[in-house]
Amino acid sequence: MQKKYGLLAGALALSFALTACGSAAGNAQAQTTGTDATQAATTAAAQTESAGGDNAYTVATVRWADWGEDYHLGFPDKAAEEAGISLTWDTILNSDWADKKAVLLAGGDLPDAFMGSICFSESDVLTNTGSFIALDDYIDEYMPNFKAIMEADPTMKALATSADGHIYGLPSKKPCRPIVANQMFINKQWLDNLGLEVPTTYQEFEEVLTAFKEQDANGNGDPNDEIPFGQGYADSVMFFCLPFGTTIGADGTYMMAVQDGKPVYLPVTDGYKAGIEWMHNCYAKGLIDPELFTEDSSMRDAKLMNETPIIGAAPGWTADSTFGANAGQYVALPALAGPDGKQYISSDPEHWNYSRYEFVVTNKCANPGPLLAWADKFYTDDASIQNFYGSFDKAISKADDGTYTVLEPDDGNSADTFAWIQSLRDFGPKYVADGFNDKVKYAGANGDASKLALDKEMSKYAKEAYPNVSYTTDQLTTLATLFTDLDAYVTASQATWVTEGGVNEQWDGYISTLETMGYNDFIQIQQDAYNTYQANK
Repeated sequence: MQKKYGLLAGALALSFALTACGSAAGNAQAQTTGTDATQAATTAAAQTESAGGDNAYTVATVRWADWGEDYHLGFPDKAAEEAGISLTWDTILNSDWADKKAVLLAGGDLPDAFMGSICFSESDVLTNTGSFIALDDYIDEYMPNFKAIMEADPTMKALATSADGHIYGLPSKKPCRPIVANQMFINKQWLDNLGLEVPTTYQEFEEVLTAFKEQDANGNGDPNDEIPFGQGYADSVMFFCLPFGTTIGADGTYMMAVQDGKPVYLPVTDGYKAGIEWMHNCYAKGLIDPELFTEDSSMRDAKLMNETPIIGAAPGWTADSTFGANAGQYVALPALAGPDGKQYISSDPEHWNYSRYEFVVTNKCANPGPLLAWADKFYTDDASIQNFYGSFDKAISKADDGTYTVLEPDDGNSADTFAWIQSLRDFGPKYVADGFNDKVKYAGANGDASKLALDKEMSKYAKEAYPNVSYTTDQLTTLATLFTDLDAYVTASQATWVTEGGVNEQWDGYISTLETMGYNDFIQIQQDAYNTYQANK
């Protein structure tokens, strides 16, 4: 069942690009610096000799696809030269990472450090603290930039501090990130073909979907090939039900939100129940893809990218990353007014902008100080923008007045893919203060430029999101057991209710079953973690 697509901010933005890269990615091997292994080894040896063995380090990172080694040839490698250290990069493909991670953690054959929160979850780190060193004692001596940031920004301090009070990984605050997470898109060409306006309420949305189904909206002469609402690159159920308050955030792992200042599990809320009932009514009318819960990602992609558009509306990051060559036909759906008259969006400013465990140092690192001094160089404006888009003159230009311009790709790739090729992008340490984004312009209109333009209008509807809390090892162990069962039951119930109905009649029994499965313990852990986060902040 294709229920969630909330891997990380970057994965959602790149879903279309990754489809094209998948074949090459599947065959790639872990790499070291440079495109030629011999040249890389020679360069590394020369650097090691000049820098001294104690200052030679291996840094591993995980990449979504086989995009080469340019991501570290700009700022990261130049900063290493300035810091007097030698780096060897171990680039691992995400498709290979799960198996390799298990072997590394079990066998202890670790590099000196890992770059990027994609490498390890909090559970990975806190249940293997013997493999990672606490950074607390090094920050004062080697990391003045990061120390100053923690003192100025309480969120960075809260993110850096794990539930046991130690700092095991460096956090980040990314530049040029929107408040709005994924959002709904609708085919404007279809609306124009049928003489319809963009809907503004959930009732108008249903009326438009009905017209898409009945009136040959794509104009190809076949009145039966349109799919009014289809699966996109975000949780299609939660986004369809969004007017009822199912404001799932960027990290939908535990389906948590904050309502009236309290953590809530969305699948037990009245808004979720009402939204599911409405979605079933639409499903029964043929307004929703009947394969929504059964199709795989290749089937989804084929529909979204069909030469003649057949999907009327679907959720995603941007129109171009969701609909590819058909993007010009789609516009962002406004925040639809629900039955309570309020407008809801999926927003999660902390998860989109902030992250933890972006750089961890292992127990194999004999001399962590110089390596952390290098990592501290990442916490400047110039470093942060380059590690998000690419190096100066290649992906970014900086004017004398301190403003930046993100350049258009020069290799034929989309703006999103180009940024991933040229930089660490979503991963790695970085930090920009409030107001930084006002100094950034875009030479093109795609990628982040289009997302940030959409964000200007939509962000005013943002509600408080469940923060990026830290859990203790005991809490993580309990959650691993509890949530597996809870989520499986919620997912199965969701599919049944949307396709067959019965949510109102079965709701009380559903809640009772969740409680029997440990729901009360689950929500208490979330409340405790939320309280700890607020205290750290």
